[in-house]
Amino acid sequence: MSAPHQYHQPNAPDDGDSDLELDLEELDPLAASSSTPPPRQSKEKRRPYHELGARIPLRNLRVGRLRGGRRNAPSQEVEEEDLRGLLEDEDATKRDSAGSYGQSGDDDVPLLPSNTPRRRKQPQRAPSALSRLGSGIRLPSFLSSASREDRPAIQLGDGDGDSEAEEEHDPSSQRTISVGQAQTARFPANAVSNAKYTPWSFLPRTLYNEFSFFINMYFLLVALSQIIPALRIGYLSTYIAPLAFVISITLGKEALDDIARRRRDAEANSEGYAVLRFEENSVGNGVAPGRGSDRNRKAKKTKRKSGGGRLTDIEDEEQQLSTTRGLPTAHFWETIKPSRSLKVGDVVKLGKDQRVPADMVILKTYSHENALPESARPTDLDSSPTLVDGEANGTAPDTLAKMEGTSSGAAGEAFIRTDQLDGETDWKLRLTSPLTQNLSVGEFTRLRVVAGKPDKKVNEFYGTVELLHKSQRQYDPHDDESQSSTAGQVQSAPLNIDNTVWANTVLASSCNVLAVVVYTGPQTRQALSTSPSRSKTGLLEYEINSLTKFLCIFTLSLSFVLVALARFQVIQGRQWYVSMFRFLILFSTIVPVGLRVNLDLGKSVYAWFIEHDQSIAGTVVRTSTIPEDLGRIEYLLSDKTGTLTQNEMEMKKIHVGTVSYANEAMDEVSSYVHQAFTTPPGEPPSLSTPSSTYVAPLTSTTRTRREIGSRVRDVVLALALCHNVTPTTEEENGEIVTTYQASSPDEIAIVKWTENVGLRLLQRDRESMTLQSCETGQVVVRVRILNVFPFTSEGKRMGIVVKFYHGPESSATDADGEIWFYQKGADTVMTSIVAANDWLEEETANMAREGLRTLVVGRKKLSPQTYQDFTTKHAQASLALHNRDNAVADVVKEYLEHDLELLGVTGVEDKLQKDVKPSLELLRNAGIKIWMLTGDKVETARCVAVSSKLVARGQYVHTIAKLKRKDLAHDSLDFLRGKTDACLLIDGESLALMLNYYRDQFIAIAVQLPTVVACRCSPTQKADVAKLIREYTKKRVCCIGDGGNDVSMIQAADVGVGIVGKEGKQASLAADFSIEQFCYLVKLLVWHGRNSYKRSAKLSQFVIHRGLIISICQTVYSIATSFEPNALYRDWLLVGYSTIYTMMPVFSLVLDRDVDESVANLYPELYAELKTGRSLSYKSFFIWVLVSIYQGSIIQGLSQLLVGVQTPDGKISERMVSVSFTVLVMNELVMVAMEVVTWHWIMIASIVGTAGIYFGSVPFLGEYFELGFVSSLAFWWKFVVIAAVSLVPPYAVKILGRTLRPPSYRKVRGV
Repeated sequence: MSAPHQYHQPNAPDDGDSDLELDLEELDPLAASSSTPPPRQSKEKRRPYHELGARIPLRNLRVGRLRGGRRNAPSQEVEEEDLRGLLEDEDATKRDSAGSYGQSGDDDVPLLPSNTPRRRKQPQRAPSALSRLGSGIRLPSFLSSASREDRPAIQLGDGDGDSEAEEEHDPSSQRTISVGQAQTARFPANAVSNAKYTPWSFLPRTLYNEFSFFINMYFLLVALSQIIPALRIGYLSTYIAPLAFVISITLGKEALDDIARRRRDAEANSEGYAVLRFEENSVGNGVAPGRGSDRNRKAKKTKRKSGGGRLTDIEDEEQQLSTTRGLPTAHFWETIKPSRSLKVGDVVKLGKDQRVPADMVILKTYSHENALPESARPTDLDSSPTLVDGEANGTAPDTLAKMEGTSSGAAGEAFIRTDQLDGETDWKLRLTSPLTQNLSVGEFTRLRVVAGKPDKKVNEFYGTVELLHKSQRQYDPHDDESQSSTAGQVQSAPLNIDNTVWANTVLASSCNVLAVVVYTGPQTRQALSTSPSRSKTGLLEYEINSLTKFLCIFTLSLSFVLVALARFQVIQGRQWYVSMFRFLILFSTIVPVGLRVNLDLGKSVYAWFIEHDQSIAGTVVRTSTIPEDLGRIEYLLSDKTGTLTQNEMEMKKIHVGTVSYANEAMDEVSSYVHQAFTTPPGEPPSLSTPSSTYVAPLTSTTRTRREIGSRVRDVVLALALCHNVTPTTEEENGEIVTTYQASSPDEIAIVKWTENVGLRLLQRDRESMTLQSCETGQVVVRVRILNVFPFTSEGKRMGIVVKFYHGPESSATDADGEIWFYQKGADTVMTSIVAANDWLEEETANMAREGLRTLVVGRKKLSPQTYQDFTTKHAQASLALHNRDNAVADVVKEYLEHDLELLGVTGVEDKLQKDVKPSLELLRNAGIKIWMLTGDKVETARCVAVSSKLVARGQYVHTIAKLKRKDLAHDSLDFLRGKTDACLLIDGESLALMLNYYRDQFIAIAVQLPTVVACRCSPTQKADVAKLIREYTKKRVCCIGDGGNDVSMIQAADVGVGIVGKEGKQASLAADFSIEQFCYLVKLLVWHGRNSYKRSAKLSQFVIHRGLIISICQTVYSIATSFEPNALYRDWLLVGYSTIYTMMPVFSLVLDRDVDESVANLYPELYAELKTGRSLSYKSFFIWVLVSIYQGSIIQGLSQLLVGVQTPDGKISERMVSVSFTVLVMNELVMVAMEVVTWHWIMIASIVGTAGIYFGSVPFLGEYFELGFVSSLAFWWKFVVIAAVSLVPPYAVKILGRTLRPPSYRKVRGV
């Protein structure tokens, strides 16, 4: 078949169709000259553009062609075949006719490509459902489908992840994000993961952890030795089965713990979020393909069947080509996506108090009243008039208005809470870029966000947002050349930290926010600041590991001694070293393989006790391998915000110079405010100013009360005006509720207080503020805001210049209005700003001792001339190129910040969590040193440390802040060396300096101090401090927190405790133990931790005793049989002894307790004793070794003396085995009973039940026992004698020791 261009030669005659004889270049030479195809060879000289007149819409030509003369059916078919040849040609590079180059699929394009900049080629993709649908739409005959590949169509995301990108994005490079579309590179999934293992790493990592313990490696070697025939003793399963059982139990526990973590992660990852889905509007109608086009297509088919003929085809093309002017690029609607399915480029809608699921850039904010508009859904487009009827197909104005959406009522502002990210309680103001705020939502697909590589700096971000031009797909005769050129420009705007919301922050504003996902999952600021989770091993495990090494050395020595006593002779054909290895295997029970199983099962029991304790309901044990460490804590590192405090501020006290108001006295303040802002009877309501006369009631005749009333009015008015709070109203349960938004919760607390005493903030914008009387509901104060000086961490103060309106409310004016400067700030800076006084320093010190956050309030009246001079100088300073901040500060100081009238001092309390004070006191008495690590300000940290009694009354607080020089840091360390009873308060900057240059000296001094408060700490600094204390002291460190910024610290600790926070569960999910309140920590440590450690210590010693005593019996037997390495107890006796005959009674010790819970809380010193580790020390271990040697020697020695060692034929005496084994089992049961302090019915049942099981099984042990002898009287009297000699002496020594040196628990119990 010929090339398609041969069907449409420009100069070829065309029957009766004069319209098509027009040269296409004559229609639009400007566009044709810039098109990419090869230039068409024309004999005619091209005319300049201005001679051609306006461009001619091709639709008019086609309709004119139809009117010019209808063809018969055969010629019509020929023409349609020609057109089909053009449409189906895919080889765009071989076209000779410029007419074959267009932008098919676009119905608002010019006749020829317009003068648009060339875009980058997109990577080729498999045709999507959207593109397949587009290819099925009938296109006009002058458009070519071949140019589709050249046109960079908008790639829209389907939201389901069907379209996979070609390659993964390099995390070390910057990224360009197409908003609302599929990305050209793959990014990590937005999933939270606290799991320690993957399905592939589970077995290698857990087996490595298990066999890194000496005891497990030892038994693995013993089990493998049974493969060698010369070393085999009994059945192979006797050694393999116990080890396999131990490893299976441990692996099972680890797997269950990790599965539980994954389930909790899945819970967090399945939280739903509203995501906007975009689809490119189809040709001409502004409706997404698949939404409106199916219905229209069916209607068109019906028309064709009814004989619509060629006119129907023209209508079809007209609808395809109708204008999209005013309609957005894309159509959108909301869907709900789980957090884990969010992808880079998704546009997420966030509401008030909603957690941010990923790192995002804010695009748009809008108020609840102006809800996000649904995309336009035009009515049945088939009824639209076509140009055949002489009318244009336009879009209804109301539809356009809907599509434009609304701008934010807050002008692109939103507040977020970041305490879960950086620990700071102040709300942060976030802004949208004007470029995106004023953009219709349907145009978001034209946005590109360029962001840097993932970074863990939470206070830093640099990027840009670009708005691509809207492709002009409609041939419009009214577009002039200048508009065409400007349309091709790409608009861009810078982005910084103010335009971002990071993962795990919370939207605090009552508006809605549209934000685009920039970083997901492991690339978010939160995740990058978090250390990877690690497998934690308890201190008790390490101690037992070192004890088992000693037992192994003991076993090796014993084996060598026995071989040496035999003079290294060949015994039964075996060389001495073979005999030595056989002795090692015989004595392998000295190192008890069941010890790990018992301890692991014990940990599960402790975890069950913790989770089912109703007094600490909601507590979850996430890592069940370290409950004993709860009883060994020496350092507690706590977060502040949300952990010690509720992050809820409340105004508690106000001092006005001569009198102080707090609690019930606030009613008196309310009465003064009511009097001050109530219009006298008979006078019209008018606005108040600071100079308004204070009208005292007739009942108050004293001059003092009038003065106090005037001062109270002034300070309340100052507090109601000097802030950055904005009131917002929202509907809750059918009622209109006013809420406040501000950067600091302190400011909100103060504004709420002014409302409570009668002066409400009614309205606030950038230019004015209105106050209302709560009593009368009338507007009493209106001001124009002239200047605002916001709070900074360096300045520690904020100020505002206002001009008061005066006169009647209906005709108020600010002409000749009073100008006042109000300021409030920390007492440290305000002392030098306010006028001289004699009470400020004393009163701020009193409030600070109460743990209140103090603010000093002052004011100053400015004359119009003074303010004019200030404005001029301030404007000049603001334009300075060098030292601008200092220049502005100097002007403010010169004109405003001096000799302010001191109005009063406020005291704001950060409410503490329930029972924080007694909890901290009890923990201190328990010998735990408490550190507070927070990201908040120095002043805030100091106040909370005092109010929570972390710092004792009168204790000296040594503050180290903003250190930048090494010599100053050295001086501070020298001072602290001589004052180890002081509390250290240090900020993050100084801490970093200390850790860089004086790491060892700093930590050596800090760990000796009773309390350390570190503020302005980053998440990584918190984790570094925890690691440093662990490494330096080798003591157990517990970290507790509630926010995402505490996760690194929690995971770095030996024991991590997470509190379920109000805004998230990041900390509790990553922690080893999750609690709901800080006060639960006391019971977790002092009661459950102490019990867990004491029980595990006793349990491990009994298991060692159980294995050691049977090995001593074996040793005595080997000595009696000429040092032959033969087994005393074989096969079932050996397995049964360590399982059903002794396991339950020994394991029941996990239910024992030495004191009641009330006694443990009353005497926290009992917890302090555990730090020494006496419960399982080398001393206690060697005492048990001596007891085991004594009892083993007595049991086996007396059995051999009273019964005999061998039968006359040289075989082992079954009578002797029956006596010694029975005494051995009963000895163990009685020893358990002797050690119990508090009896539990399960203990009694296990001891009695095990004794019954043993004697019940004796008839089945005929292979090892002489059953006739067991039933004789001789057996029983020998059994009683041997047992008495074995048990009575140890018990007598124990009673004597208790009497001479009673343990602490017996002292407090009075036993």
